[in-house]
Amino acid sequence: MATKKIKPGTPAPNSGQYRPVGGGSEVTAVQGKPLPPTPKPGTGWKLVDKTKHKPKGK
Repeated sequence: MATKKIKPGTPAPNSGQYRPVGGGSEVTAVQGKPLPPTPKPGTGWKLVDKTKHKPKGK
């Protein structure tokens, strides 16, 4: 799983659950939509649970 810190306002690289680095409440983000501000200034987001997609028609 990605542990790279992602800055608030950056488009989410994947849909899924994101948690602030250092802990806190998770948020659901949609791929390509900007991540919200973090509770503490200077922190970022990390992906903790990527959304699982089923292929269409299966």
